Amino acid sequence: MNYANILFEVFFPVALAVIMLGMGMNLVPNDFIRIVKYPKAILIGLTNQFVFLPCISFFLAIACNLSPLMAIGLMILASCPGGPTSNLITQICKGNVALSVTLTSVASVISVLTIPYVLSFSLEYFGSKSDSTIKLPILDTIIQIFGITVLPISIGMVVRRFKTKFAIKMEKTMRLASTLIFIAVFMTAVAVNFNLIGQAMREVGLVTLLLNILTLGLGFLTAKLFKLNFKMAISISIESGIQNGTLAFVIATTILRNTEMSIPTVAYVIWMYIISGILMWKLSKSSY
Repeated sequence: MNYANILFEVFFPVALAVIMLGMGMNLVPNDFIRIVKYPKAILIGLTNQFVFLPCISFFLAIACNLSPLMAIGLMILASCPGGPTSNLITQICKGNVALSVTLTSVASVISVLTIPYVLSFSLEYFGSKSDSTIKLPILDTIIQIFGITVLPISIGMVVRRFKTKFAIKMEKTMRLASTLIFIAVFMTAVAVNFNLIGQAMREVGLVTLLLNILTLGLGFLTAKLFKLNFKMAISISIESGIQNGTLAFVIATTILRNTEMSIPTVAYVIWMYIISGILMWKLSKSSY
């Protein structure tokens, strides 16, 4: 097994599993019970995540005439749930953290079933325009995604349930580790595709910027349209625009075995953190 295989087949999946384990250690059953407490907010958040985000990505890919690989890469990103960092960003932006945690948790579980079907559609639609065809084994994909997302989250929750003091003590450590691991995965993906980054930003830089702005904005507008308070609107906005980039990397490089498909994720993550950084700077100073 060469360096590239170790990177894509071992490091990326293990890194994601560690991040998900850390998230699970911060969760308790009440985080899911909140679905009953905030049914409208949860439904709006999930609709933005699983309906609006893929649809916007699909139409942007067509409108901007992206190449098949870039279009599929954009859809990979759009099929992923919100990232664990969205909870931290929500906290700094003074949003509803409980709602953010619940949306992240529920979306991570649901996405195990939705990702394979979004990808199958994308591969069939955009792949038909290229010389090569990539088939997605749906059952195997569900099992793989379950193993690197839901399973570690569940283990983390079990640790939290039976070793509560340990889990609480490790909360800051795991959050820091998750952040460092995400940065490492992101920088590695950039390094692997370094010679393509300039071309990628020309091809998908504007598209990914538009996607991030549109999803953040639509998340906020739909929440306000249904008369949710400002804190909830902030949470839904961030959950709609902050994607699990690590999972997108893993899907592109490990499941689909195509590093070029991870390029839209690299571009999106750059914009995602620039814009979320501006939001954190502005909203952390506000009083609402």
